[in-house]
Amino acid sequence: MTLVKICGITTLEDALFAAEAGAHMLGLNFFKKSPRYIAPTDARALALALRSKLGAHAPLLIGVFVNEVVGRISVTMEEVGLNFAQLSGDESVEMLRELRGIGFKAIRPRSQSEAVMDVEYYGAAQTDPRIPSLLLDAHHAVLYGGTGERADIEIALALKEKTARLMLAGGLTPENVGDAVKSARPWGVDVASGVENEAGKKDAEKVRAFIDAVEAADAG
Repeated sequence: MTLVKICGITTLEDALFAAEAGAHMLGLNFFKKSPRYIAPTDARALALALRSKLGAHAPLLIGVFVNEVVGRISVTMEEVGLNFAQLSGDESVEMLRELRGIGFKAIRPRSQSEAVMDVEYYGAAQTDPRIPSLLLDAHHAVLYGGTGERADIEIALALKEKTARLMLAGGLTPENVGDAVKSARPWGVDVASGVENEAGKKDAEKVRAFIDAVEAADAG
């Protein structure tokens, strides 16, 4: 079963219908320059309400951080009630180790050789089996994810052999995620802009179509 992460959640409404559609993880973005940024106080209210309604069936809540210090990550995780942290900037493997297994790294390699070096570098940091060992996103010279650009499937195939739980992101949509799952067979897939009509606002039909397409590819 390919796990699904719906990233860039900003409202309780979006969190609820993503959860009800079958999302395993929800990403909350704490990078202030992101159009999907959510303030910690709003994220805490969302998390409390979501868990109040869904209880044990609530998806894992993943905090997305970019070049943030470990202390601030820890404070935000405690304040909001996050399960895990995704590091989407230029963080070091030492920083991952400081998070003691509750964080994972997103990479945006420019080439297959660079991707392999990233795996060798970050692979030394062990993570919880409920989260990816590594998240592969599309390269962008300036932006840290959520660009809508496609990640290279050939890079994904190369990395899959070298990492236990590869999550694939970058330009995935309800229309192409099925082919991506069949081609790369990743541990999980991650989507933000591909299920939106505008940045930070998820489209319920697109979310359901995305998850349906993943499940159909798994079944096939």
